[in-house]
Amino acid sequence: MTFRSVIVARIVPGSEDKVGDVFRYYDETTRPQDFDVIGRTLLSLDDLYIHIIERSVDPKVSGKTRGHPAFKEISEAIAPYVTPYPKDWKAPSDSVAKEFYRWIPGRKPPSGSTSQIVIAAHIKPGAEPDVARIFRESDAGELPAQMGVAGRWLYSIDDVYLHLLERTDPAFNEAVRENHDQPAFAQIMADLRPYISAYSPDTWTSPVDAVAREFYRWRADG
Repeated sequence: MTFRSVIVARIVPGSEDKVGDVFRYYDETTRPQDFDVIGRTLLSLDDLYIHIIERSVDPKVSGKTRGHPAFKEISEAIAPYVTPYPKDWKAPSDSVAKEFYRWIPGRKPPSGSTSQIVIAAHIKPGAEPDVARIFRESDAGELPAQMGVAGRWLYSIDDVYLHLLERTDPAFNEAVRENHDQPAFAQIMADLRPYISAYSPDTWTSPVDAVAREFYRWRADG
């Protein structure tokens, strides 16, 4: 079983390569897996920075809540580019988003056959129960299967909403286009509208514009 932590911060647009290089250096010269870290993904959407850490052991049990043995050095190296998002930030733990909904179908696809997609948006404060209810009702129907969804996790921190999807087909853009006119898809988009809004409304034209761009990925060899 994989345990996931999602860190949210702000990033200076255009600095993704610099931040990726920092993590690449430390991931190659140290052994994060000795701290139960088996994978990491860095993504961005405009000035939003998303850091997904995957562990083999629940950090609540192991007590190893930091995602890298060189945590301090990394923090100092990326400080010019990555800054806290939460308004009341006091410690690194304040940057960890809270999971408020998850859905995994009874029958999981074979290992290695899924792709990961992260959708970022704004959420109305306190709307998590309503958003969870909307997805719970939708996930009981046929839409997840139609869109190739193999798992769904929802997170929030301050006014940021993150929707992590595992899909059996990496072509998310095609899935959106193919299902855009389906009643079930249109209904969930309408139901979410009072609670979820575009992260960057000036440039948003479709759900595809809300997909964060992955700029670094690392997986433990063993």
